Order: sequence, then structure tokens, then C-alpha cells
Amino acid sequence: MMNNRIMQFFGLSLITLILAGCSTVGPDYQRPDVVTSEGFKEAKGWKEAAPADQQPKGAWWTVYQDNTLSKLLEQVQINNQNVAEYAANYEKAKAVAEEAGANLYPSINASVGASRSKTQSQTGNNYTAQASASWELDVWGKLRRIREEDSASAQASAAELASATLSAQSSLTQDYFKLRVLDEKIHLYQNNLTVYNQYLKVVNNQYKAGNISSSAVSQAQTQLHSTRVSMLDLKWQRAQYEHAIAVLIGKTPAAFSLPIEPLQYQLPEIPIGIPSVLLERRPDISYAERTMASANAAVGVAIAGYYPDLSLSVSGGFVNSALSNLFELPSRVWSIGPSLSGNIFDFGATKAQIKQAKAGYDAKVANYRQTVLSAFQEVEDYLVKANILAEESISQKLATASAKESARVTYNQFKSGMIDYLDVATTEASNLNQQQKQLNLVSEQLVNSVQLIVALGGGWDTNKLPASNKIANDTKQTKE
Repeated sequence: MMNNRIMQFFGLSLITLILAGCSTVGPDYQRPDVVTSEGFKEAKGWKEAAPADQQPKGAWWTVYQDNTLSKLLEQVQINNQNVAEYAANYEKAKAVAEEAGANLYPSINASVGASRSKTQSQTGNNYTAQASASWELDVWGKLRRIREEDSASAQASAAELASATLSAQSSLTQDYFKLRVLDEKIHLYQNNLTVYNQYLKVVNNQYKAGNISSSAVSQAQTQLHSTRVSMLDLKWQRAQYEHAIAVLIGKTPAAFSLPIEPLQYQLPEIPIGIPSVLLERRPDISYAERTMASANAAVGVAIAGYYPDLSLSVSGGFVNSALSNLFELPSRVWSIGPSLSGNIFDFGATKAQIKQAKAGYDAKVANYRQTVLSAFQEVEDYLVKANILAEESISQKLATASAKESARVTYNQFKSGMIDYLDVATTEASNLNQQQKQLNLVSEQLVNSVQLIVALGGGWDTNKLPASNKIANDTKQTKE
């Protein structure tokens, strides 16, 4: 008789599973359309990306051919604490999705126990050994929607981790280039200090010879000392960038230093793809899209609140007052049966939860579309800035060369007694200013190129997201 009932139990389970496979509440996810264009407005003159183009992938910073920079950036993913936080959040999200996958399968428990009790005048022992199994059958697809929701959330967390990593790498690269340009500026000031010291000696000699007034000496001294002050000001700025880089690689500023090296840079040639490629290459867009998918599944979970939950349970074991007789046939006990539970009337709570879920999904759709628009804007901004900076750089090099020649001619005229030292001080100040402007443009071009690469996705793509069936298919792989 027991065997017949067990067969009936599994027969009922099979029929229920077949029915469950045919029903899933809530809307199936489809990625909504977004506004795109055939090309970037400001991409004139830029290389169009062809299918064979090797766009920066993974270690995108190698396009700058700077070994020191590459070594620093390799430490970000390992030691950066902000990245570590997002990595931990991703592991947590994966575990939640794995738990949701496990809920689709039966739960099996076992227990053994011993007790001693007294009833009226009788005192006796009681021993038990039991096993039970329970299974919530996913008739309406609620559990599958929960798994879908949590899997999409885990994928969103993976994209968020990629976005945080890319942001840290971008910040470090920009700080690094700014520091290297400061090294060049400091070197420029040191060279000028050497020249101004020589000028001061010449001015002092001419003053002692009675050829010039003491005001020329004061002007030469002012030029020398003010230049030294400006150089010292750049040194504390450099120190701050060095401290920032230390924190980005997970070190204290006291434990990190970056030796001065000459600036050797090469502006990379960045292939520009079509705007729709951004949908696959930017982790922040993938994050917005995956959170939208999760919100869509949450609608189905809310709708499932209208339907009852069906569970099957079976238990069996042995109960006896004598431990030696516990596992004998007369001691066995068992039970088997389904249970159905659900809300009959909840005063509109389920309806309100569905409204909340749908509104939450609509909000995620708007956020996704806005994220895409903002991404297009960023690329356009960095493209136009790169174009303008390139034109500025050409003109600035001409201005710097002219200022340098003017300073040389003016100093020769001063030594010949043709002009006062005030003219020398003026042209030298202009020469130094133009050289600084040229270095500022170099810094802006390097930083803008980093921002453009990151705006294009930094070599990331959606294929790096873990597949949902690998996150929450079952817990077997996790346990192994």
C-alpha cells in the first residue's frame, strides 16, 4: 500500500511539473528600443572602425606604450579597495542567484532525537529517526521569475564591477599623465632658474660697471625668485597626484613613490565605431540594461501573488521507546501529502505590489535610455575636444617657437646695450608662459584621449558578463 502511495505521489509530481513548464506569469523580457544614430557628429577626421580593426581590448592602456603606467594599472584590479568592494558585492549577488536556483528543487532534511518524559505515574524514553522532503512546485513560474530576477541582478553587479574597475583605471591614468606633465614643467622651471641665475650675474656685472641702474638688478632678482616659488608650487601639486595614485593601487602614500621620468607619450589612434556599438561596449549601459531586465522579472513575481503556492511533502522514519527496537518494522512512521496556500483577500496589497513593480520597471527603462543618451554625449564631447585640441596644439607650437626666438633676440640686444633689462624680463616671462601652455595642451590631449577610450567602453564588451545559466542553474557546481 505504501509503495502504491509513493507511486501516486511521484505521478502527481510529474503531472504538476508538466503543467508548471507550460505556465510562467508576467511579461517576458525584451530590451526596449533606444535612440541611436548612424554615426557620431564630431567624428570627422577620425578613423572609422572596420571589422578587422583591433580596438583596445582588456589592457587598453597599452596603446600609450608606457611600461610604468602598465605596471601601475595592473595593480588596480588586485589592490584597489573600491574595486574590492564591488567584487564582494558581485560575489554576494551570485550567491543570491544560486540560492534562487536551488529553490526550484526539493529540500531534504533528516533528524534524530531522544527524549525522556513522564505522564501521570509513567516515565519513559522516546527515540526518533526521521527524514523528510518538501518541494514547492513552480506551477505559475514564480520561482523561475525570482531566479531570472536574481540572475539579472548578478549580471548587473558584474557590469557594475567592470564599471568601477574602469573608472579607477581611468582616474589613475589621468593622474599619471598629469603628474608626468608636472615633471616636465618642473624641469622647465629648473632650466629657467639656471638661465635666470646667469642673467642675474650679467646684470650685476653691468651694474657694477655702471652701465645699468639698480632697478635692473631688482628685476632680475624678482624674476629669479618668483620662478623658484612657482616651481615649488608645482612640487606640492605633483605630490598630491602621487598620493592619489598610491591610494588607487591600494597603498598608503607613505609606502609609494614615483620617480621622476621624462614624458614620453604617443597619442593613440583610436578607431571610432558606430554609436550602437556603445550598447555592447560600455559596462554602465550593460548595468542599466541588466537592472531593467531584473525589474521586468520582478513584475512576474508580483503577479504570482494572485496565485496559490503548491507544495508537496513526504516524511518517514522510526519512533520507539526502546533504542534497540528503533529500526524494527513496527516502529516506522510516514506521511505524505500536498498543501495549497494563497491569499483569498488582501485588501488590494497584491495589486499595489504589481503597480510598484511595473513603475519600478518603467523607471529602469527611462534610466537605461538616459544612460545611453549620456554615453553618446560623452563620446561626442571628447571627440570635438580632441579635434579642437589638435588645432590648438599646432598654433601653440608656433607661438612657443616665436616666444623662444623673441627671448633670445631680446637678451642679445640687452647684452649689446640696446635695450633695458625690463624688455628681457618681459620676453622671458612670455617665453615661459608659452612653454607652459604647450605642456598644458599636452596634458589635456592625453587626459582627453583616456576619457575618449573609456567613453567608448575601454575595451570592455557584454560577452564578459557571466551567462545567467552559469550563475543560477543549480547549486551542484557551487557545492563541488
